[in-house]
Amino acid sequence: MTLNHRLTLPARVCLLLTLFFSLTQIACYAQQQYVGRYGLYTGFTDLYTPGLNNIQQLGFHLQAGVDNRSWLTTGFDYSVEHGNTNLIPSMASPAVLAGIEYLYGVGALPPTYAVNIPLSATTQTFTAGPTLDYRHFSKVTLFIRPSLAAFRISATPHPRNAGDATVVAALEQGNYLTPQGTITNWTGAYGVGGGAELRLTNHFGVRAQLDAIWNHPFNAILGDGGWSYRYSVGPTFHFGRNILVPQNN
Repeated sequence: MTLNHRLTLPARVCLLLTLFFSLTQIACYAQQQYVGRYGLYTGFTDLYTPGLNNIQQLGFHLQAGVDNRSWLTTGFDYSVEHGNTNLIPSMASPAVLAGIEYLYGVGALPPTYAVNIPLSATTQTFTAGPTLDYRHFSKVTLFIRPSLAAFRISATPHPRNAGDATVVAALEQGNYLTPQGTITNWTGAYGVGGGAELRLTNHFGVRAQLDAIWNHPFNAILGDGGWSYRYSVGPTFHFGRNILVPQNN
């Protein structure tokens, strides 16, 4: 088990805040002299959803933006993550729970069977909108943004035994899953995000960020929505004209 899997959510938040304060302390207290017109970020991301049996999905994060003002960036955000978890009764909707109880009642499932079906899931996130930037420090930019996103999630169960196969077959018959045993869902998500970027040069830096987003995918199968937390770290690239310098007419 890696350190990343051992850290609880409060520990991760504290670690991120410590990073922000550390960056602020090492930053010079002079304002930035160069803000490039365009910015690009790419990095590693970890999407953690406690309500879905603590599923943790790792993947790739991309952001591209235009600095409209020194304090305002607008752009596009995309990430894709993959991970594994288990479908357990506490995650299921009332309709699915009723179906499982029916299978027990007619003897299709033995009394000793416990629903705990492995599944793999891939999540893609799509976001566009503004980011508010604070550039008081010469080496560090702090930022915050609203997170209004669309999630595209694909999930596939992987039955391990006859009981798992019976439940999956019932989900297929109820049109919860496709005949191929998969399900894909688009859902909206909203929340807030922010982070800090350490500027190593005018054109290159390192960014760490966190988004907290509420969503409810697969609402026919999953009983409740919940919060997802996306952590991301990676390099940033800035280029184009310096928007702090007025253009000549």
